[in-house]
Amino acid sequence: MLFKRRSPASFWQRFRSAVWPQKGIWRAPVYIYHRTVRLRGTPHAIAMGIAAGVIVSWTPLLGLHFVSAFAIAFLFGGNFFAAALGTAFGNPLTFPFIWLSTWKIGSFLLGRSAEGRDHINLAAQVKEFHLSEIWGPLLEPMLVGAIIPGLITGGASYAATYIAVRSFQQRRQAMIAARQAELERSASVNGSHN
Repeated sequence: MLFKRRSPASFWQRFRSAVWPQKGIWRAPVYIYHRTVRLRGTPHAIAMGIAAGVIVSWTPLLGLHFVSAFAIAFLFGGNFFAAALGTAFGNPLTFPFIWLSTWKIGSFLLGRSAEGRDHINLAAQVKEFHLSEIWGPLLEPMLVGAIIPGLITGGASYAATYIAVRSFQQRRQAMIAARQAELERSASVNGSHN
């Protein structure tokens, strides 16, 4: 098999690799950064796409994150690929924090208290698909609670992405202009020698 290890990894090697990847935990964020700044488009379009993805990552609508991010990007002139990259903000490491915080913020904003509330069997409700029974105690507070942190992190990601993309594009234009000037200078030197 192509790219297979010569000797199988031991349990401890697999465990270490799962906890702390050999290439480091910063590999994925650095890749997303480089992929983002190299996208074609205006700094606004790319930044708006990233912001759209980050904003929808706060919502509990897991199966609709891409579609929602594309819709927001379309409405505000964002880049669709950047919107897809922005949804990486919601991942298995951040979802527990996102869900808990949005539920608490939403419950506070709606004036609901968790004290004295009947508990719901979420697994059974999802399995039987009783959306009406999980809407009030769970989904509604999470949707309402997603508005404030979504707008804050979306705005921050828009600003950071806009600045990063603009500076990368300016550096690239300066390098292209310098390379073009060097080519013209060498062409004129070669032409004068002939």
